[in-house]
Amino acid sequence: MSKSIFELVDALPTGGTTVTALNALDFVIPGQWQNLTGFTNTIQAVTGETDEAMIQAIGERAVYLYNDESQGYQRAMWLYQTVDNAAGALGAAAMANKIGQDISFLGFLGNLTPKPEKVQSLDLCIKLVVELVAFCQINGIPGDSIGDFLGALGDYSGESLMRMAALVCFDGIIPLGADFINMGLSTIQQTTPDELQHNPSFKSVSSLIPGGNPAGQLGFITQSFDSVKGWMGDFVSSRNLTQESLLSHVKQYVDISADKLDYVGAFLDVAVKYYTHTGTQTLARRLVERAVAEI
Repeated sequence: MSKSIFELVDALPTGGTTVTALNALDFVIPGQWQNLTGFTNTIQAVTGETDEAMIQAIGERAVYLYNDESQGYQRAMWLYQTVDNAAGALGAAAMANKIGQDISFLGFLGNLTPKPEKVQSLDLCIKLVVELVAFCQINGIPGDSIGDFLGALGDYSGESLMRMAALVCFDGIIPLGADFINMGLSTIQQTTPDELQHNPSFKSVSSLIPGGNPAGQLGFITQSFDSVKGWMGDFVSSRNLTQESLLSHVKQYVDISADKLDYVGAFLDVAVKYYTHTGTQTLARRLVERAVAEI
């Protein structure tokens, strides 16, 4: 990784499309996510520390831990950034000849084509597995620890819960509808190892996906998604989330004509880097917590 953790946290935006889109999900997990930016500010917010020397010591220890390549922090950051970039590239590649149509996304040129349902469903499954593997990297446990991840998911809060909320809403319900869980599972079960290898999102992160080979990795992705479907189903039903309710909130921030609602998913793919943004915040928090414990 070319940038240090403090540079990445200091560079987090305080506004813009990603922050705006995440704020639109506040009604899903009210008060859970604050856009914590700035490395020193993060240390103070996480620890309550005000002594400058102590803040400096915590920061130095956090940077040291992040730079230690025997730990999994840099690999987790790479996963968050890479899966976001793959989604953006897909969206950019999907730009089509829509000039003259009435589409406006916050002034963003909205010449986008939604991904086919199968590709969108497969990307949803791969993004979920990236969350699982990144969790294992951050916590120093084997990358195929589905049970550990599932146990921790029930305790997710803050930026980690927001990331899962965005996954469910932005990559699940909005582009695929209420049946996104069954669609995701059905798609991955019907996907061949060869098809998986040709998926841009999978290709970008395949080096860190457990399984040993495409067939084994396909099995791991299928098992992971199947294991988390209950949590996702409960998350949706307990909050009564629907495509309509989500779009009504997103439309407060994203200007889009009523007959082009299916393009919201394409816009989110290109413009909203929620894995990188909240992933950086998660890593910063975990590093600060560990640094304090070690000091």
